[in-house]
Formats: sequence, structure tokens, C-alpha cells
Amino acid sequence: MGKSIVCLLFAALVLLPVVGLADDQMRKSAVELHGALAVQGNRIVDAHGNAVALRGMGLFISQWISKYYNEDALRWLRDDWHCTIIRVPMGVENGGYLDHPEAEVQKVKTVVQAAIDLGMYVIIDWHDDHSNLHVDQSKAFFESMAKTYGKYPNVIFEPWNEPLKVKWGSVVKPYHEAVIPVIRAYSNNLIICGTPTWSQDVDIAAKDPLVGPNIAYTLHFYAATHKASLRRKAQVALSRGAAIFVTEWGTCESNGTGKLDAPETRKWLDFMDQNKIGWCNFSVGDKEETAAVLIPGAAADGGWTDAMLTESGRLVRNELRMGN
Repeated sequence: MGKSIVCLLFAALVLLPVVGLADDQMRKSAVELHGALAVQGNRIVDAHGNAVALRGMGLFISQWISKYYNEDALRWLRDDWHCTIIRVPMGVENGGYLDHPEAEVQKVKTVVQAAIDLGMYVIIDWHDDHSNLHVDQSKAFFESMAKTYGKYPNVIFEPWNEPLKVKWGSVVKPYHEAVIPVIRAYSNNLIICGTPTWSQDVDIAAKDPLVGPNIAYTLHFYAATHKASLRRKAQVALSRGAAIFVTEWGTCESNGTGKLDAPETRKWLDFMDQNKIGWCNFSVGDKEETAAVLIPGAAADGGWTDAMLTESGRLVRNELRMGN
């Protein structure tokens, strides 16, 4: 009997550091675990050189639904949905930054600071389809953001949400070449660059890539509209050495409404998992549309029950909780 007790005590002493380490890992935030992100080949890697695919949510465009731009909502997304990243899309046109710069910037700052405090990664998205027409405003905005937040490993920059059907070489690439140096004056953090045709032409960008470290390209899709042909374009970009991050995707049609295509969503999720591609689903909003994850009137500070989630919300939350 005495010998058994000694053996048990010895086992407990041996296992205690292991259990403590496991608990410590569980307590660590995503940023504590991964640190500063970088581009290595066609992968985004963490500070330890390991490929990492962050998964999370995108808020709705700032000038239209900003009720969820607060720390309580982010905390709920981190703790209940298991989000490791949040995207903050600052609207530029249509009553956004161009008309109300101070108000829109303050919304962004609130989310960025909350993400830093919560240990989440955050994408600062210049949410503009016509960024090439607003180069000076974009440069001023990103200079301020990089100067203020560029030292934090949490922060990722997205200088152009969705270029329209314009040329990569003569329109989109020169815009990025104008804005990236402004960010680089203060930060070496990851920059995710938009591509033509609503950020679908990643293959074209990869053929004539931007020069510099820690540059990835965004791919946007909506599962009921964009299918195998767009995945093939993504595969071409990867084969050409481009790193990809899906900063916006939906379970439905490209207009944000229509049917929810669960089978095609599954194909996309599997594709992103297999290729270590991070993503942010669109959107944390209570707009009456298929893409929104919350029903109209859902509380601004989280605490959402299953009944407060849309069909898309339940699908995406389940996926996040399984994978993060």
C-alpha cells in the first residue's frame, strides 16, 4: 500500500508541469501563441516559423452597422465563437471616411484597441472599391494607423478592399506601391493586398507580384456564386508563390442574399484548411440578409444565443468552434 502511494505521488509530480503547461497554453491568446506574422513562400507563418491560418469574423461596414464595434462584442467572439482575428472594414465612400473622417477613424481605433487588449489579431481594412481615386486620403489614413499601431503584432493592414474590373499592372499594383511605403515607414507587419475583379484575380497578381517582405494577397468569395473556377485561380496563385488570406467570404450569393450554399461552403472551407489559408467570414451584422450572422435586433455586446443567430451564423460559429 505504501509503495502504491509513493508511485502515485511520483506520477503526480512528473505530470504536474505537463498539465500546467497545457493549462498555460490554453490561457494564452492567439497573439501570445503566434506573435508577429510574416510571409514565407506561399504561406503566412508565425514568429516560430510555423504556417498559421487564423480564422475569425469581419464586422459590417463601419458607416452602416457599427453597433458591434466594441470590446464586449469582440470578447464574445473570442471566447464563445473562438475567433482569433477580427476585420474592421472602415467605409470610405457613401457617407464613410471621406465625409466623416474623425468619426470613422474613431470606430476603427475602438476595435483595434479592443483587439490588442483581448489578444486578437485585427485587420484594418480601407473598405473602398475606388481606392485609386483616393490615394492621398488612403496614405494619410495608413500613415496614422501605422504610426499608432504598427508596433503591435496584432495589427494587419489591408489597403484596398475590392478593386473593380481594373488592370493589376496599371491601376492596382501602382496604388499598393504608393501606400505600402507609408506603412513600412512605421511597421513591418503583414499587409494583405486587394486584387482586381472584386479581389478574385490573385493569379494575375501572383504573376507580377509586389516586391517586399510580408505581403500577401486577398481572395474574396461567396460560396453560392464563386466555385471551382475561383479555387483554381487561387491554386495558380499559390503555385506561383503568392501567400493568400481570405479577408472576406460568405455562405451565400455575391450580393449577400439569396440561398445559403452549404455544400459549396464546405468545399471552400476544406480548400482553405488544406492550403493553410486564413479567413474572416462576412459579417457580424444584424442586417436582414443571408450573409449576416445575427438576426435583426441582436444585442450589441455579444451574449448571443442560438436563437439570435441566422442559419449562416450557426454554420460559421460551429466551424470556428471546431477549428480554433
